[in-house]
Amino acid sequence: MNTEQDRIIIFDTTLRDGEQSPGATLNVDEKLTIARSLAKLGVDVIEAGFPRASAGDFEAVQKIAATVGTEEGPVICGLARATHEDIRQAAEALKPAAKWRIHTFIATSDIHLEYKLKKSRKEVLEIIPEMVGYAKSLTPDVEFSPEDAGRSDPEFLYEVLQTAIAAGATTVNIPDTVGYTTPREFGALIRGIKENVPNIDQAIISVHGHNDLGLAVANFLEAVQNGARQLECTINGIGERAGNAALEELVMALYVRRQYYNPFLGRPRESDAPLCNIDTTQIYKTSRLVSNLTGMMVQPNKAIVGTNAFAHESGIHQDGVLKHRLTYEIMDAQSIGLTKNQIILGKHSGRHAFRDRLQTLGYDLSETELNKAFLRFKEVADKKKVISDLDLEAIVNDEMQQVPELFHLELVQVSCGDHARPTATVVLRTPDGTELTDAAIGTGPVDAVYKAINRVVNIPNELIEYSVKSVTEGIDAMGEVTIRLRHEGKTYSGHAANTDIIVASTRAYVSALNRLYAALEQGKRVHPQQTVATH
Repeated sequence: MNTEQDRIIIFDTTLRDGEQSPGATLNVDEKLTIARSLAKLGVDVIEAGFPRASAGDFEAVQKIAATVGTEEGPVICGLARATHEDIRQAAEALKPAAKWRIHTFIATSDIHLEYKLKKSRKEVLEIIPEMVGYAKSLTPDVEFSPEDAGRSDPEFLYEVLQTAIAAGATTVNIPDTVGYTTPREFGALIRGIKENVPNIDQAIISVHGHNDLGLAVANFLEAVQNGARQLECTINGIGERAGNAALEELVMALYVRRQYYNPFLGRPRESDAPLCNIDTTQIYKTSRLVSNLTGMMVQPNKAIVGTNAFAHESGIHQDGVLKHRLTYEIMDAQSIGLTKNQIILGKHSGRHAFRDRLQTLGYDLSETELNKAFLRFKEVADKKKVISDLDLEAIVNDEMQQVPELFHLELVQVSCGDHARPTATVVLRTPDGTELTDAAIGTGPVDAVYKAINRVVNIPNELIEYSVKSVTEGIDAMGEVTIRLRHEGKTYSGHAANTDIIVASTRAYVSALNRLYAALEQGKRVHPQQTVATH
C-alpha cells in the first residue's frame, strides 16, 4: 500500500491547527490566499479546516477544495471527530476537490478516556472501525489519529492502530497532543508501532506534535529516523499554546542535512535529491504572508525565517563570512527565497515593471489586486525615493488582507510634542455610511488615536498587544504595525504598513475593530455548534 517510503510527505495544518492560535482567526478569503500560497510552496496535503466547527469553517474548506484542490494541486483534507455527522459534513465540504482526505480522530490516552470522553477502551475500539469504515465509504483516502497518542498505553495504541488500518485508514497519525514527549521517547514510540502493528505496512505513519517543551521539530526528525513518512506542521510553527512543529525548520533540516537522512529513507547517503516536494524558495514569502494575515509576528531570532537568521553582527563572524560564506552559514538565504534588497523601482516606474517585479518575487495577483497594490505603490513612491523588494512585499501583503471594511478611516490627524498634550482627531465612515468625527487626548499620539476611535466605534475592547517594526533601514522606512484586541475572551488582530507610523497604527486598529465587529454581526445571525480540536 505504502509506495512513498523514500520521501517525506508534508502535511500542512496552518489553516486548521494554526488558526486555533489565540487571535489568529482568518476569514474565508484570507484562508484561500494562504491555501494558494501553500500550494505554490508545494505541500502535499493541506488540512483546510474543521468543517463541523462552524458555518465559516465549512465554507472555507469548500472554497479551498474547489479552488486549490486541482488535479495537479495538493490533497485537500478536512478534520472530523469520530462521529457520523462530523465525517458527513467533512465529505460534503471536500467533494469539490480532485483529491481529498477525511481525517478523523478519537482520544486514546487513559486521562482523556476518563475525563474527556468518559468512555472505556472497549467502547473506543468499537467506535473506531465503525467511523473509519464510514469515512472509507465516502473517500479512499482516510487518515486516523489517536488523540494524545504520546501519553497512551503503547499496547492499547498498537491495537487501536491495527483496528483503524483494518477498517480502511491509509494514514495513521501519531499526535503528541500536549507536547510532552522527548525525541528518544517519540522515536521509540514510532519504532514500536513499526514492530508491533501487524498491518502497519498498509498505511503511512504520520506525526503531529506541539511545541510546549520546544521539542516538536526534534521529535519529528527522530520520528523520520524510525519510520515516520508524513510530517504534520504549520508555517512559522503557529498553533495551539506554544504552537506546532514549524514547517520551515523541518524542511530546511531535511534539505541541509539530506545526506544524513538519506539512509533512513533507503537512499544512497551521497544522493543530492530532495527529501520532500517543497519548493524552498517559497518559504520566506509564505512565512511573511501567514504572519501578516494572522497578525502573529515572527521573532527576530526565529530559525530560518527570523530577520536575524542570516544576519551577522560579530566582527569575527563578518570576517569569516566575507572570506567564505560557509564559515558561519550552513545555507544560502536565497534558498528560502530571501532575495537581496534590490532597489529597482521608483515613482516613475510603470505598471508593467511593477507587475514584472512582483512576479519575480513570486506574487501572482489578479487584476483587481494588482490595481490596488499599484495605487499603494505609487502612494509610497511619492514619499520614498526608491522602493525595495521588502517594501513591495509589505505593500502587497498589506493590500491582500481581505478584512471586511465595515468602518473606513477617512482622516487621522495628531498633535504632540515634549510640551504638548498628545491630541488626535479621527474621521470614520460607519457601516451605514455615516461619517463621524471625534477627538481625544492620550498619553501619546497612538493612545490618543485609539481613544478617539473607541469613542466613535463604541465597541468595548482591551488592547493587549501593540508592536511596530521597520520593513527596511533608513529614516524613510515603511513601518509595519500589528495589534491585538480582546473582547469577551476572544482575540482579534489587525495589521497595516505605511511610511507614517501613526497612519499604520490607525489602520491596524481599524482593521482589528472590523474583525471584531464582523464577528459580532455574524454572531447575531448564526449560532453554529462550536467545537475545538486539539490533537
